[in-house]
Amino acid sequence: MRFIMLNSPHTFSVSESEISVGRTMRRVLYAMVPGSVACIWFFGWGILINISVATVVALGAEAAMLTARGKNLTLYLGDCSAIVTAWLLAISLPQLAPWWITTIGIIFAIVVAKHLYGGLGYNPFNPAMIGYVMLLISFPIEMNAWLIPHCIWQPQAMSLIEVIKATFIGVLPERLSPDAITGATPLSILHNNLELEASVTGMLNSYFPSIFNCSSGWEWMTSGFLAGGLWLVYTRTIDWRIPVGLLGGLIAISTVFYLTDPHYLPPWFHIWSGAPIFGAFFIATDPVTASTTPLGRLIYGVGVGIIIYIIRSFGSYSDGVAFAVLMMNIAAPTIDLYTQPRLFGAGR
Repeated sequence: MRFIMLNSPHTFSVSESEISVGRTMRRVLYAMVPGSVACIWFFGWGILINISVATVVALGAEAAMLTARGKNLTLYLGDCSAIVTAWLLAISLPQLAPWWITTIGIIFAIVVAKHLYGGLGYNPFNPAMIGYVMLLISFPIEMNAWLIPHCIWQPQAMSLIEVIKATFIGVLPERLSPDAITGATPLSILHNNLELEASVTGMLNSYFPSIFNCSSGWEWMTSGFLAGGLWLVYTRTIDWRIPVGLLGGLIAISTVFYLTDPHYLPPWFHIWSGAPIFGAFFIATDPVTASTTPLGRLIYGVGVGIIIYIIRSFGSYSDGVAFAVLMMNIAAPTIDLYTQPRLFGAGR
């Protein structure tokens, strides 16, 4: 008799219905819905196009690699891991990213970062973040053309048809120019202006006067991902230690620098801007590439948070979540080695 051998991650639960890796991956997809809806509301239909393209390409690349490796298509496509990778990368891309940007990133993530290492359970690095970093380094102009928040009913907002044309044939509507709808993220704006010794308080009041308006899409989108992440923790789909360690480490180091010199950005801005919350609950918690021991998860999360701050404050990139996660992916095996809990019955 031939038995089906499943790769890690393996989970234990008293409920048989919760053992499936596919069920875990589907919960992660459900948890990303609130933040994705907020993104559509404030930034238009681009994120939906990104997700659609990424999902189709990811399933195609996954099927091709599984066929080449002689694996069961139904079994491995059904675990939804390729779709999770597609969503994570699609959400991380600019809302009007050309279709070929999404396609290249997903193919690289699935083929190179996942299957060339042996598939799910063997990849040492987060595939979505490998794809994102490759795109960021290779195509910096396209990867920094972020949309300015406009609620979908505003005149500046693009219709679904206009977004499709911009994504697939690179044609913007005549009524809009690239400078009118795209710009730097809030974190990039402050990062660049701080190098000019600008006032932190003045910039915060100027660029972010209130979260209750259509220009505050970044904050509302982050709130959606926070709600989804907390639900994942509540359902024990992910362990609380990594998000707490990441956000706690980022808060701690940013507080120290801010209290020492107000020239640095305040802790609340580091948490509420960019991708730390999305990274804390959806990226750093990858069960394959993150630390697996209880203490190790805390150390892993704190390490990611500290590296994020170092890159943001002293590096050339305004947001360092992807780089921080990949760096700690390298350290995860060593962290696990030195944080193994004492075996029951073993001596001191």
